[in-house]
Order: sequence, then structure tokens, then C-alpha cells
Amino acid sequence: MEVKDIFSYDWSYLLPEFIILGFATGLSLLDLFAGKRLGKQAIGLLSLVGVLLATTFVFVNMTTLDQPYSYMADMIRIDDYGNAFKLLFLGGTAFTILISLSYLNQGEVAHRGEYYYLLLSGLLGAMVMASSADLITMFVGLELLSLSSYVLVGMRKKSLHSNESAFKYVVSGSIATAVTLFGMSYVYGLTGTTNIYEISQRLAEAGMMGYQFIIYMAFAFLAVGLAFKISAAPNHMWAPDVYQGAPTPVTAFLAVVSKAAGFSLVFRLLLISFLQVPSAEGPFFFVQGSLYLGLIAAASMIIGNTMALKQTNVKRMMAYSGIAQAGYLLVPFSPPTTLFFSEVIFYLFGYLLVSFGAFAVIMVVAKEQQTEDLKGFAGLYHRSPVMAISMTIFLLSLAGIPISVGFFGKFYLFMGALAQENYWLSGVMIVTSVVSYYYYFGIIRQMYMRSGESEAPLAVPRGIWLLVLLLAIATVFFGVFPGLVTDYIQVNFNPSFDFGNMLPS
Repeated sequence: MEVKDIFSYDWSYLLPEFIILGFATGLSLLDLFAGKRLGKQAIGLLSLVGVLLATTFVFVNMTTLDQPYSYMADMIRIDDYGNAFKLLFLGGTAFTILISLSYLNQGEVAHRGEYYYLLLSGLLGAMVMASSADLITMFVGLELLSLSSYVLVGMRKKSLHSNESAFKYVVSGSIATAVTLFGMSYVYGLTGTTNIYEISQRLAEAGMMGYQFIIYMAFAFLAVGLAFKISAAPNHMWAPDVYQGAPTPVTAFLAVVSKAAGFSLVFRLLLISFLQVPSAEGPFFFVQGSLYLGLIAAASMIIGNTMALKQTNVKRMMAYSGIAQAGYLLVPFSPPTTLFFSEVIFYLFGYLLVSFGAFAVIMVVAKEQQTEDLKGFAGLYHRSPVMAISMTIFLLSLAGIPISVGFFGKFYLFMGALAQENYWLSGVMIVTSVVSYYYYFGIIRQMYMRSGESEAPLAVPRGIWLLVLLLAIATVFFGVFPGLVTDYIQVNFNPSFDFGNMLPS
């Protein structure tokens, strides 16, 4: 292997990460020395500028990069796979900042500067996770995102519920991190390397030498640990409390950005590392590994949708909905096909649009009604038709109703499962999706069929009104023309160089 010093690399491909790091550092210093003299929204707007600038350079990398470019003995790898996830992270963080500009005016979060550069720190951790090709950098990115998230959840310092949620999040997150590290230790012990692609080859050799049981144990520990980050069973119980106690924009950030970051690790760590491992019945990942992930997916869909039925707090309901969504997103891994990457990215794209739109409406309604319960949505159509219609669109998309981006997201996952003759998991998808109609339509029933305590127009900040309207239009538009997104993904993001030709068509 050619030995390089730091001056031998083309560092321009890491400009998106450097920009986010620079803005996070610069804004922390700016807040420290000039915080009181700055306008209330100055740091938030500067954070948004940093995110947009980093997004620009991700697109530049997409046009200039013909093949993967690696740094420091392949610890960091810039490729189409990472770029796809980075666009999701950057888009989610941009929407979080836009919602936060209005939310922070309520005065519940005293330290606004810290709030924004912690968001950028979490974003940086997610971007490192997506570009990692080594266990060490993966763990560094995972912890950077996790530690930032722990603090963000507890930013409402005067709220006992927020403090309790942050404490539960830290404790359960620490346990999940320990389980993940334990699985990584097995992998390192079997292979003697931390590089994902070398691990893939050496785990296959270890499997042929009779170490299948230890490999199975490593896979199980890693899958359980990563289930926490994507809020899937059996590590899902933190989500309802944390979603309810966190500031609403942070809840949206965890629902989309943190979940997508977890799936980026599922791709890199589980799929690549264990793809070549043999077993008596066939390739391990397509037999035992896929069955294990399928059971997690089924449990997440069943638990998430059934527990959501009895929720009266809307944010807790969305938390259980998010657990179910994690289950849907695991279906393409059980087992994967050549199209599973585009299926997952499309679903996450639609989920990003819908989640931020829904949480923006929840934020506005909760502020006016001083409650996050379902009853706060009573009579919303009469007080703000645009908010009610937009929320209806978001809920229909989450439920998978046609003419919405969520319908085609579930449709692609369902057809992929049928193509693999995975009929039992397809059946679970259908049944749990039907069950979800009850609690999604419960919110719709409140908005249109129940009278509220007041008929006064809902006070909606202009920026939130415009954002919700645009997200609702995008949800319908990409539901009518899903090919615009899927074709773009297939043309611009080709992760085949990562996974080789081992995936069935």
C-alpha cells in the first residue's frame, strides 16, 4: 500500500465536512464573545448559510468524482453512497433550522447559540458516519451525533419532562453504545482489522474456518446496538419519552437525520462486513442475517403501530409511528436486491418531507393550544385551512395512501419484498399499514369533525406557513411523479462499487 502524508491528498472532497466543522466552531466563538450583541436569529441564519454552502459542495463532489476517493488508509471514503446520505442529512438539518427560527422565539430554550452549533455538530457526526469505511471513524461519528443529540433533547432546562427525557436518552444510548462496541470487538478479534472492506474478506475466511457462531454473535450485537439509533425493536422504548420531552424541532431532527444516519451504518457496517460470510444453508447475510433483520422489522412494525393506537399525545404517537417506519425501512434488507439502495433512499426522502411538515404543524398547534394532545387539533380546519389540509396530506403519506410520496415509498419496499418471495414480511407490512390508518385518521377526524374551544384564526408565522405549504405540495408532486426521484437516484448514486456483484437482481 502506498504511504501518503497529509499533503498528498486532495482535501477538496472533504469541503462539506470542513465547512460544517468551521461554522460550528466559528459560531461557538461568535456566540461566546458577541452573543448578546447579535440579533436573536443571527446564529440560526448563519447556521443555515453553512448548511447550504456544504450542500453546494456535496453536489460539486457528485459532478467531479468518478470513483471513490479515500483518506488515511481508507478510514474515510467519499463516494456516491455517502453523498446520497449527506444530502438527506443536510436537507433535514436545514429544515430543522428553519423550524427552530420560529420555535426559539417562544423562549423555552434559553441558550440559542448552543442550540444551533450543537445541531451542526450532530450533522457533522452523521456525515462522518456516512463516509466512514473504518470501525474507528464510524464510532467517532456515531458518538459525535449521539452526544450532540443528548444535549439537544435536554435544552428546555426548566422543563422536568425534558430533563427526564434527556436522562433516559443518555442511559439507554450508553447501553446501546456498549452493545455496539461489544459487537465490534468480536469483529476485530476475528479479523484483526478495523477496515470495513478488509473485514468483509477476513470474516468470510473466518466463517470457512469454523467460527460461524462467533460471527453470528457479532452480527446480533451490532444489529441490536444499531437498532437504538434507528429506533427499531428491541431498542425502541426510548423514542416515545424522548420525542415528547425534546423541543419539537429536535424531535424532527431525531426522527429523520438521526434515523437516516443509523441506516447509513446498517448499510456500511452490517451489509458490507457480513456480505461474503458463508453458512451451511447459503450466504450468511441472505439466510440467517436477513431472517434476523426481518424479525426486527416485523417486531418494529407491529409494536410501533399497535402502541400508537392508544396514544393521546401527538408527539408520542409520532414516535411510535417512527418505530414502525424503521421497520418498513428494514424490509429491503431481508434480503437485499440490487434496487434496495434506491428504495431506501427514496423512502427516506419522502419521510423527510412528511416528517418536517407534520412536526411544523404540531409545533404551531401546540404553541397556540398549550397542549400536545390530540384535542389541540380539534376544529383546526376552521381556524387554518392550509395547516389542516397540509397536515392531512402528511398523515395520508405516512399511512401510505395513493397520490402521496409515502405510498410509492411503501410500494417500492413491498414489491422488493415480493420479488424476494418474502411473503410473510409483505403480509406484515400490509396488515400494520392498515392498522396505522386508525390513529392517523384520528388526527384528521379531530381537525374536520370536532369543534375546538375557539374559532379564532390560528396564528401561524409566515415562514412556517410557507414551509408547510411547500412541503405539502412536494409530498403530492413527488407522489404523482415518483420517477423524477428514483431516476435521479439511479443515475447519480451508484453504490455498486461498494457492494460488488453479490446482490441478486
